[in-house]
Amino acid sequence: MSYQPAIMSASLGRAWLHDLDYKLEQASKVGFKGIEIFYEDLDYCARKLAGNDQPSADQLLRAAEQIQTKCQSQGLEIIALQPFLFYEGLKDREQHARLVQKMELWLQIVKRLKTNTIQIPANFLPADQLTNDIDVIVADLRQLADMGAAQSPVVRYAYENLCWSTVNDTWEKAWEVVKRVDRPNFGICLDTFNIAGKVWADPASPTGKTANGDVELHDTIQRLVAEVDLAKVFYLQVVDAERMESPLVPGHPFHIEGQPSRMSWSRNARTFMYEEDRGAYMPVEKIARAIVFDLGYKGTMSDEGKNVPDLHAQRGIAAWAKLQERLQLE
Repeated sequence: MSYQPAIMSASLGRAWLHDLDYKLEQASKVGFKGIEIFYEDLDYCARKLAGNDQPSADQLLRAAEQIQTKCQSQGLEIIALQPFLFYEGLKDREQHARLVQKMELWLQIVKRLKTNTIQIPANFLPADQLTNDIDVIVADLRQLADMGAAQSPVVRYAYENLCWSTVNDTWEKAWEVVKRVDRPNFGICLDTFNIAGKVWADPASPTGKTANGDVELHDTIQRLVAEVDLAKVFYLQVVDAERMESPLVPGHPFHIEGQPSRMSWSRNARTFMYEEDRGAYMPVEKIARAIVFDLGYKGTMSDEGKNVPDLHAQRGIAAWAKLQERLQLE
């Protein structure tokens, strides 16, 4: 399988969305081959169909069909639907049951989108709403995996640690969950931002780094290459972030009381890799190189970022082209 560049359609947590058709056109125009669909984009399209803020299930499915048709006309593969939020490890089991019902609709949506993957970010609700019992977490996720396995075609789940997730905030913890779920359609999404953003970078530090970041990053990369089963890496996200000019602590413009600094950083300061002029500073290429060459990954890579769609697309494809050149990818 040759490497394919993909572009994300929206950034998690944005209060507004650009027109999806325009984003798709810009992604295709600059040469991207695939795109992730955020549920927020789908919901926005369904609201336009409904003429109100409460689209029905049928309107969501119609919106998915329209998005798939548009993607097909632009030569874009839909890589995944995401993010299925705040699911695993809930203490509130009634909410758990409601989310299982919601997944029934998502399984119909992915069929309309003609994709086979749903991404699940590791839960980042407050700790008092979650259990850290891995057996409960695994059982919850196995339930979804079994639902996906019953579909034709089978639906896969890509589980991703976020560097601010409440329980599973490292790839090691997410990988342990994937191993314990032990289903062929349940794998991991590796993200350079979330790997480096936990062990190497710290937006709340005056240096922008953790105390022992270089050593910890080296060690975590070595473990990743040694331990992760390549067949379980469903896709790779390649993304950087801006170094804060001042620590992201109370008083910083991005600080929100009660929100982890890494979450605030992620939502406000993402960059594409190699964008040093925008403050990009993490060793993203080092991680990507290890995953591609040492682990042997070949498949979809997603550049994630922020900004208006045309500039976003141009910046994203420029980052992809430089990575392709430096790693001598096909």
